[in-house]
Amino acid sequence: MDKKIEKKRFTWQKLAIYGGIVLLAGFLFSAIWRDAGTSKLNVETERLLVDTIHKGVFQEFIPVTGIVQPIKTVFIDAVEGGRVEEKFVEDGAMMKQGQPILRLSNPDLQLNYLNQEANTVSQINQIRNTSLLMEQQSLSLREQALDVDYQLDLFSKRTQRNDELYAGKVIAKVDKEETEDQYEHLLRRKDMLRRTIEKDSLFHVLQQDQMTNSLDLMKRNLAIARQSLDNLIVKAPFDGQLSGLTSELGELISQGENIAQIDDLTNFKIRARIDEFYISRIFIDQEGSFQFAGKTYQLRIKKIYPQVANGAFEADLVFTDEAPEAIKRGQTVSIKLELSAEEEGLLLARGSFYQKTGGNWVYVVEPGSNVARKRDIKVGRQNPNFYEVLEGLQPGDVVIVSSYDNFGDKDELILK
Repeated sequence: MDKKIEKKRFTWQKLAIYGGIVLLAGFLFSAIWRDAGTSKLNVETERLLVDTIHKGVFQEFIPVTGIVQPIKTVFIDAVEGGRVEEKFVEDGAMMKQGQPILRLSNPDLQLNYLNQEANTVSQINQIRNTSLLMEQQSLSLREQALDVDYQLDLFSKRTQRNDELYAGKVIAKVDKEETEDQYEHLLRRKDMLRRTIEKDSLFHVLQQDQMTNSLDLMKRNLAIARQSLDNLIVKAPFDGQLSGLTSELGELISQGENIAQIDDLTNFKIRARIDEFYISRIFIDQEGSFQFAGKTYQLRIKKIYPQVANGAFEADLVFTDEAPEAIKRGQTVSIKLELSAEEEGLLLARGSFYQKTGGNWVYVVEPGSNVARKRDIKVGRQNPNFYEVLEGLQPGDVVIVSSYDNFGDKDELILK
């Protein structure tokens, strides 16, 4: 008799299959739950630029363009106008202080000098004649005083004798009185001469001072006229290189017209043009540097020109140490102008992503995966190479720094 074999409802094979199905459903459900509301985009990694966040020294600076100029430049203008009669040097010559450059001619100045010279000579002769006359007058007054003193001495003795003779009744009273009157007259004359001599001396001193001042004034005027003639020879004000000399023989140069310039080539400065955005952050003695022939040279701001033209202002920078030997006037150099001191911080390389995000968020590549997720961050200062990261990133984070223009507002990027 056959025995009925009952089928088992649950075998280990079925349990394994059912378990696998449950696990797969759970995984799919969790994946769907996790990705619900998350937008994704597939991107090619070869088109991306990434940077790893790291700690380093951060310094805020701006690159500016500067032009090498002589440390000092003096423009040479024609103090007096005239015609070019002689040209001693050519443009570009190295000059010594006082070395002639041009000789001008001006007949009006020469005639004026001759007239002033003649007037001065005439005035000198007149002063000498006046001084001689005054001296003669003084001598005459002194001579009269001596004569009066002599007469007084004679009449003093005569008066004494007449008094004795009158007492002896030898002469009449009228003779005695006449002698006394003459003596008193001489006394009054002596007093008058004394006061006249005093006033004459004072007048002589005043007159002499006036004549001396007048003569000094004429001599100064003559010296100015002489200087005007000397200015017809244009000379170098100091040692340096002559440039801008275009005048030729026979050319008429007006008074005040620029003739040339002298450049001091013993040292140089750099005239930098800076965007007006930074005008409130640029100060005297602010430091900068630039590379030349493989060496770094330090600079400092010596002068700031506050006038803003075409959105920029200018500043002069001088070398803190020595200038490069091979540097030439007119060269253009790129200067790193420091806006802050060096500080330790988290650094993120500059990239095109900033135009899209404004530095508020970035895509960070998840470690060990091909997914980059959006993350909010905060950046502070920046320089041409790095952003200073304040929040949202840690050292070792890998950030996509290339342009985000083609990513839209996707939350995740799937890197392929």
